[in-house]
Amino acid sequence: MQLTDNITTIKGIGEKTAAAFAKLGVHTVDDLIHTYPRNYLSYGDPVDIRDTVIGERQAICAVITSYVDTRKVRGLTLTNITAKDHTGNIKITWFNSPFLKNVLHRGDTYVFVGTVKVKNNMRVMDMPEYYKLNQYEDMRQEMQPIYPLTSGLSNKTFQKAIISTRDMIYSLEDYLPEEVKQDYSLMDISEAYENIHFPMNESVLRNAIKRLAFDEFYKFLYDMGKLKAENIKLSNTHKIIQGKNVAEFINDLSFSLTKGQSQAIEDILSDMGSDNVMNRLVQGDVGSGKTVVAEAALFACIKEGYQGALMVPTEVLAKQHYEEISLLFGKYGIKTACLVGSTPMKEKRHIYDGLKSGDIDLVIGTHALIEDKVEYNNLGLVVTDEQHRFGVNQRKKLSNKGDAPHTLVMSATPIPRTLAIIMYADLDISVISELPRGRKPIKNCVVGTNYRSGAYRFIAGQVAEGSQCYVICPMVEESETMDLTNVTEYTETLKENLPPTVRVTMLHGKMKADEKNRIMEDFVAGNIDVLVSTTVIEVGINNPNATFMMVENAERFGLAQLHQLRGRVGRGKKQSYCAFINGNGNKDSMDRLKVLEESNDGFFIANEDLKLRGPGDFFGIRQSGEMLFMLADIYNHADMLKIAQEILAKYGSTLEPTKSKIITSLNENAIL
Repeated sequence: MQLTDNITTIKGIGEKTAAAFAKLGVHTVDDLIHTYPRNYLSYGDPVDIRDTVIGERQAICAVITSYVDTRKVRGLTLTNITAKDHTGNIKITWFNSPFLKNVLHRGDTYVFVGTVKVKNNMRVMDMPEYYKLNQYEDMRQEMQPIYPLTSGLSNKTFQKAIISTRDMIYSLEDYLPEEVKQDYSLMDISEAYENIHFPMNESVLRNAIKRLAFDEFYKFLYDMGKLKAENIKLSNTHKIIQGKNVAEFINDLSFSLTKGQSQAIEDILSDMGSDNVMNRLVQGDVGSGKTVVAEAALFACIKEGYQGALMVPTEVLAKQHYEEISLLFGKYGIKTACLVGSTPMKEKRHIYDGLKSGDIDLVIGTHALIEDKVEYNNLGLVVTDEQHRFGVNQRKKLSNKGDAPHTLVMSATPIPRTLAIIMYADLDISVISELPRGRKPIKNCVVGTNYRSGAYRFIAGQVAEGSQCYVICPMVEESETMDLTNVTEYTETLKENLPPTVRVTMLHGKMKADEKNRIMEDFVAGNIDVLVSTTVIEVGINNPNATFMMVENAERFGLAQLHQLRGRVGRGKKQSYCAFINGNGNKDSMDRLKVLEESNDGFFIANEDLKLRGPGDFFGIRQSGEMLFMLADIYNHADMLKIAQEILAKYGSTLEPTKSKIITSLNENAIL
């Protein structure tokens, strides 16, 4: 078996299973090895039923006291049993698992592992794992990896496939010299892969994660060093000195700029008028007004006679920017176009011709801007918005469309300056720290599940006043055991609890792109009152009329991610509100979520999130958002980032990272 072999060479993986793996981007043996567990389960001593903690995952050892009852309710097959130990009884339910009637029998003793709740004054457990006593003893000897899954793929199937690659993992070569590993206490690479997939305890798992996070950072900084060396050699062939015109543009705005916005524009104009090509990052919290800074930069570029390109992550956002900017720039005679994947071919050809001839001054779009057919006449400035959604090669490919154009990247990810200087090694940094004048701070509350009825009434009231609302549910998860609110079922429940005149629609990541775009456009247009969604709305919708967000099972999200989510409200002049529902009732979860009540500052929240994290939260919260490292996180692994910088400074280009999946994929997915 070779790393490049298709996964169908692994025993037990046929075409159907391979198709399920393909949905996760796993096509080869190499892909499989580098698809890491997203979490781990450890199995502790069973507790007495009366001592179980509500809302926490735990094990109980109990004897089945009832016959197995299977029935259909609302299209679901429910399998119910009652079990007991010497301290009490518990009701256990499985959904769509009728086969259990032939597996579980009255009088048998099992260990059940799941989350305990209370319904009708009785302890209940939904969808627990179940083990015979000898099986559970074996489970307790190791940590169980939980892999990212999809329909048609179970965790057991994933584990079996990984086990088949174990010999190959042992044979992986390490690019780091022994003295480097010893000096910095870094695990050998094959040992790291072994322990990320088959950890015997938390200590070895922690060291494995540390080593693999180091590798991602090292390769990232190595590539950034090469990119910076290339950029240093580039002289500015697009000198832009249009201070007067930009002043006119700013004076025509219907609002005043903040100090941070003004300083960022000043930094950009200084760069574009210097002898070297601009490579600048504008970093600002959600809602800080980065877009107008980009507009000013593009305006200056176009007025100097060059073309501009603005690349954003979603079609809806591209169309929104286009509508706003074309209206804003139209009175100055600037010709603007919008180019996205769904643009009709006839219109695409017209845009291609306009860009090549120079008739189009500014194009706004998605990845469609870097298609081979797109040629520019005189591209002077490339702006990428929410740049962590684009990889190194994508940004470079857009820049290569012109003759060394200026580059401006925009980020809403809150990163402390000390870490940002390392991460954005090839960029100068401008920070916008305050919100635009007149923007009302979002009012936040963290509550338990008993608040739902009150939240529903509040939603109805907001809609009656002409506003719109979001309800966020955790994604329909891959795990076979996690009890997460299903978006589809929740939408129906919400409709039942709201007046029939309230228009409720759901949106989730498993929908096709054109359907998602249509729903988001309808929401922005005011044709939907309440949008029930997964985190696919984190980036992609700008609706100033949305005034309320309710986040179900908020404990399942990281604080930084919740902060990004609530940035979808509070974008207009109306007062906005956000309610975070703590679904498990756990005090630690409640305390962590309370940070969101204290502040609307993303930098403060990310740092507090780090402090509150427990030592066992290996993958708990990715504070760096969607940076698309497979494992590394600049907050969790800040020490590895600094070590990677130190080793790179010491060895330079003489220590080249291994060309493996973990390395090559970063070229596509790294943030800059």
